[in-house]
Amino acid sequence: MRGKEIRLERIMNRNTKKTVIVPMDHGVTNGPIAGLIDMGQTVNLVADGGANAVIGHMGLALHGHRQGGRDVGLILHLSASTSLGPDPNNKVLVNTVTNALKMGADAVSMHVNIGADSEAQMLEDLGNVSVECMEWGMPLLAMMYPRGKKIKTENDVEHVKLAARVAAELGADIVKTVYTGDPDSFREVTRGCPVPVVVAGGSKTDDRTTLELIEGAMAGGAAGISIGRNAFQHRTPDRFVRAAACIVHANKSVEEAMELLKV
Repeated sequence: MRGKEIRLERIMNRNTKKTVIVPMDHGVTNGPIAGLIDMGQTVNLVADGGANAVIGHMGLALHGHRQGGRDVGLILHLSASTSLGPDPNNKVLVNTVTNALKMGADAVSMHVNIGADSEAQMLEDLGNVSVECMEWGMPLLAMMYPRGKKIKTENDVEHVKLAARVAAELGADIVKTVYTGDPDSFREVTRGCPVPVVVAGGSKTDDRTTLELIEGAMAGGAAGISIGRNAFQHRTPDRFVRAAACIVHANKSVEEAMELLKV
């Protein structure tokens, strides 16, 4: 097997070919928000719930990953911006593929805002990182969001289709993007993207709304989820991830998943 295939098996379920990812890269963007004060504890909880991988910056690997309990895949995030910057949509490289390899990462990720003023530089960075990933056999997850002056609605299917396809065209192995609102429109995104697409969770909301989003995305051909705040800020992150995973990996319904959240 090639290096990419071996590493992809560490962040995706070998049997279902689906994945439950919990991004925890928010510390650079927003600081020590709830759920990320003690990263090690949160990683252990989402891992115990059945997460296939977590995403974070170097700080996650240095201060919070794999401190005990069930193992979980590590995806190191290579790009960043802060909420206080002049243009939070402008993501710049802050890490490298080779350094991620040295730190034991199973994959790397990048964030690109399609339509942003700095789109050109972000696309150049994505292309360069993709080539480096091919050289080293490192899987690349591209977070692709339609955001910019021309974008009136972020989850417009035409915008989301373009964003996802750009990532695949530039060599990403997995694409993370926003849900378009219903399975039929999201199926246009997954059909038009030759690599697996995972759906983002977005802002913190209630359990049923998030689980319905997951169910709809999976019905629309998603290869899994990459949900952060609705997982790590949950009152019981392990239970929430377990509920989400039963939809992703076992094709359970929202009602069946809700039962797992009952105390």
